[in-house]
Amino acid sequence: MAAWLKNHRPVYRHADLKRLIDPATIAIVGLSRNEQSLGARALANLGNAIDANIYGVNPRVDELHGVPCYATVAEIPVRVDCAIIATPIDAVEPLVEQCAAAGVGGCVVFASGYAETGLPERVVMQARLAEIARTSGMRIVGPNCIGLVNNVRRLGLLFVSTYASTPWRAGPIGLVSQSGGLGQTIAQVVQRGGSFSHFLAAGNSCDVDVCDYVNYLVDDPNCRVIACVAEGLKDGERLLEAGERAHKADKPIIMYKSATAAAAASAAMSHTGTLAGSNAAFDAAYRRVGIVKVDNIEDVYEAAAFFAKAGRPKAKGVAAMGASGGACVITLDKAEAHNVPMPKPTAETQAELERHVPTFGSPGNPCDFTAQAGTDRTLYRACGTALLSDPNYAALVVMMPSISERLTPPNIALYSELAAAAGKPVCISWMSEWRGGPGAEQCESDPNVALFRSTDACYRTLSAWLDRETAVKAERPPPRLAKSDTQAKVARDLLRQAKAKLSEREGKQVLAAYGVPVTSDSLVASADAAVAAAISIGFPVVLKVDSPDVAHKTEAGVVRLNLADASAVGRAYDEIMTTAQRVSPKLRINGVLVQPMIGKGHEIVVGATIDATFGPMVVVGMGGVLVEILRDSTAELAPVSATQARAMLARLKSYRILEGYRGDAGVNLDKLADIIVRVSQLAVDLADQIAEIDVNPIIGAGERLIAVDALIVRADGA
Repeated sequence: MAAWLKNHRPVYRHADLKRLIDPATIAIVGLSRNEQSLGARALANLGNAIDANIYGVNPRVDELHGVPCYATVAEIPVRVDCAIIATPIDAVEPLVEQCAAAGVGGCVVFASGYAETGLPERVVMQARLAEIARTSGMRIVGPNCIGLVNNVRRLGLLFVSTYASTPWRAGPIGLVSQSGGLGQTIAQVVQRGGSFSHFLAAGNSCDVDVCDYVNYLVDDPNCRVIACVAEGLKDGERLLEAGERAHKADKPIIMYKSATAAAAASAAMSHTGTLAGSNAAFDAAYRRVGIVKVDNIEDVYEAAAFFAKAGRPKAKGVAAMGASGGACVITLDKAEAHNVPMPKPTAETQAELERHVPTFGSPGNPCDFTAQAGTDRTLYRACGTALLSDPNYAALVVMMPSISERLTPPNIALYSELAAAAGKPVCISWMSEWRGGPGAEQCESDPNVALFRSTDACYRTLSAWLDRETAVKAERPPPRLAKSDTQAKVARDLLRQAKAKLSEREGKQVLAAYGVPVTSDSLVASADAAVAAAISIGFPVVLKVDSPDVAHKTEAGVVRLNLADASAVGRAYDEIMTTAQRVSPKLRINGVLVQPMIGKGHEIVVGATIDATFGPMVVVGMGGVLVEILRDSTAELAPVSATQARAMLARLKSYRILEGYRGDAGVNLDKLADIIVRVSQLAVDLADQIAEIDVNPIIGAGERLIAVDALIVRADGA
């Protein structure tokens, strides 16, 4: 098993969670007379439950609020599928143990005050709940959790007092949230026409977490799209596992992750560690399994609703129309900002638009049919039908800068009709500040029309939709499996002989074992030996100190370049040693490296790091001393295929330079991709041994690509 998977638990299957999320029998443990208690609120939220038997657990009474009560869960005469633990924290653990002994399928623990407090004794209390779940096989949600909702059966297994009176419509979106509060923020969209199949909150996740919920929903036929809100993950491989299953089932996952500030990035030892923070790891994970990322919690529901209504795109372009020239300008701005293609109509479509649009309008894409539509409503149908019929377009954006009681509701009904006939979605860009105006709720509940409250959010979502289609059709990445072939064995032997940080020479030997082209060098211990080595190599040469304690030699002043003769080499040796010996704290110096001077070329960095959540990652960017200034880099989870490596290069802002620009030959991109692939496999194979790899720079010019420096940092305890 790979090193980063030592504590890995596979995601729970649908069958593992069915009794918890879709129970036939429910017990509310701690049900009391107080109607404002958590247990009484949970009972009220089950008032409209479909096909559910509900019991209370209270040793003092036989009946409360119309349901029979028993002294313990074990005394309930039927098997309990889900027990809601609605008691203070001190009573929770023995009650959970009783549930496990009675064969309950799952528990929802409301109580707070566990690991979220940071208190060691409370962390231990939560760990004991996790151990009960592990040893008994009974699933536990929480603690510190508001509960969950199965809206298909109107099962409000939560203490939020508004569920019983909320217009919870069953719909195709399954909402998963680590934070119950943030999940409730999104769930309140039901007040304006939104709908869900499930709302599943995880709380502290002592057992069941968001990844388990996602995997459950992958197999639930009532859910077409999964919306997930998380602050972080303990085991990223489980998200990949659930995401891969969703990918195969063609069930989109829309994900918002908070806590994205990368304050710890500056503490990383090498350039690569700085670049590959946790945000980069999450982004790479999303790409690997086709998860759709949203950057704002306000966008989660709109994006999920669109994906639930849209299906798969039938083309690569988008059309837009409206009655305002100014709105047409805005839609073009946002399409360009989010790289959404807006191709011209076909000749047939263009002719149809010209036949209907007034001469003072603009029959194209976008189509400005002008305010004339207010008096000639045939324009809406004619233009909408023409654009939706065009094979260039996957969707139609209708800009609504103004809302009208007379026009908006019937127009939305018309757009729904046209969208259904074409099998393509219509996106309403609700630009008006009359947010709850006539037609807004109609849009939310319509199966063919998607509502966006900003044009920017509309085109962000369309861009993600089109990108996901590309990802769905792309080559799948290689499995994350470590190899134990000759190159891995050689590299492990080299690491065993090294210190916590490898010197440049040792690092390049490890890279060479994986077939990465590196500069040859001679390690010398005197000026005379440096001159002899330089003569053997051939001038010009480079001299560098070889020490595991110097991460960045240029800044330390222990590198001399382009030395053209013996006297220059001798002086350089003395200068380097003098400078190195002045460094504090004192350096461990192996000697001085003499290397051939590699001619000018493009400087590229390729590196790897072991992310705490997702394991090994590979990073590529423009390198050299400007790596942190340019900030032009991208990362993927390792290992990567040659196709993925080429895609990484294409994402760089400097990609055109690497291709060749204004007479410059660029670099052989296939050879560079091969280096990325090799470094990525090295990172996977040695994930238990290394913390960081920084190959910086690789100098590339045409067919020549060679690493002239390397830093490898061993993992703590390796």
